[in-house]
Amino acid sequence: MTSGTGSTSGTRLPQLLVSVLLLGIADSMIGPYLVLFGVDEAHLSPLQVGVFMSLVAASGLVVSTWLGRHYDRSASRGPAFIALAAPAVGYLALTTTTGYALLLLIAVGLLGAGLAAFPQLFALARTHLDGSAGSAARRGTPVLRSVWSLAWATGPMIGAAVLARQGYRGLLIVTAAAFALVALPLLLLPAATAPPRRTAVSRTGTRMTRPILLAATAFTLFHTAMISGSVALPLYVTRTLDRADSDVGLLFSVCALVEVPAALSLVLLPARVRKQRVILLGMLVFVTYFLLVAVSSTMPLLIGTQVARGTAIAVVGALGITYMQDLIPGATGRATTLFANTLTIGSLISGVVAGAAAQALGYRATLLLCGVLSAVGCVLLASARQLRSAGSESSVSPAPGGAGTGEESSGCASVSA
Repeated sequence: MTSGTGSTSGTRLPQLLVSVLLLGIADSMIGPYLVLFGVDEAHLSPLQVGVFMSLVAASGLVVSTWLGRHYDRSASRGPAFIALAAPAVGYLALTTTTGYALLLLIAVGLLGAGLAAFPQLFALARTHLDGSAGSAARRGTPVLRSVWSLAWATGPMIGAAVLARQGYRGLLIVTAAAFALVALPLLLLPAATAPPRRTAVSRTGTRMTRPILLAATAFTLFHTAMISGSVALPLYVTRTLDRADSDVGLLFSVCALVEVPAALSLVLLPARVRKQRVILLGMLVFVTYFLLVAVSSTMPLLIGTQVARGTAIAVVGALGITYMQDLIPGATGRATTLFANTLTIGSLISGVVAGAAAQALGYRATLLLCGVLSAVGCVLLASARQLRSAGSESSVSPAPGGAGTGEESSGCASVSA
């Protein structure tokens, strides 16, 4: 890299910011309402909706892995364009049919690819900003994360407004257009001059120890509860509490808005504070959220619960990745992927879990079940802490260099996020 790379890379941040902002808005516009589309427009049962959402997640896992490998070889914008074009076509296709078989084909063939868009954008950001001098390289990823959360604070309300005026057909069309617009700022990015750096890790250099397995299981349970709760919450609000669809958008927006200051406040924690204790506190707050939302019936109370929800998601999401990296020293890439996989697995199984629980037990009981999953995850993470108590535990610090993975998507999203 030449000395001018730093300043050149710094000028690429605005394009990336705009793309991440537009992607966040596109995801969050449709995220809270895709479940309601399945119930209201396609007349699917809760279990059928759950299967639909889980197939989106399963397809996303496969496509994200494939596009990620392709990006590692070329460091090009091509994979990002694929990840944006497929959901744009997919949401347009949803306007043409409500047949369940076709909906499942659209989920697998088109919508799942949209889950690869977020990690692809962050992979591009890492490639273009790695050579930056000054603050661009250090702060690029945190700034992009903040923009993502801000997009999720506004997107659901935009979706609610479009839904109120144009119905589900209009919302799907606007969402498709938003995904297409994400690609425009990427066209202004110059071609990467070098492939992304790859960390050389011996295949036998790391072992899946009990603390690692317990921590991974704990984060998987947390993410399963998080996404299952996102599936159940819209139905609980509109069916059990008989509130307007637009109220769902408001709740999701409040949650995403809270994530921004909650995540940024972690930077102020003293270095001596151990991150695992903070993560455990975040998980306990999440358990409290599910208990509170299950007994809340008015909008002021429901809005208050979203403060707890957003805080918990911000804490676990911001510190979880660096905690896993500390558990597997010398294998940052493998540790980051492991944490990302806990979200993907949670997305994959949460649709069926939430759908089956809602159909068998009801929406309020489903939220309480999510609280139980969070509590079990908290216990497992505490057990992992006990097992590694003899070793040193790292202190709170921002994630080094950022990670080009999709685990940073707003936890206030539904499964499609």
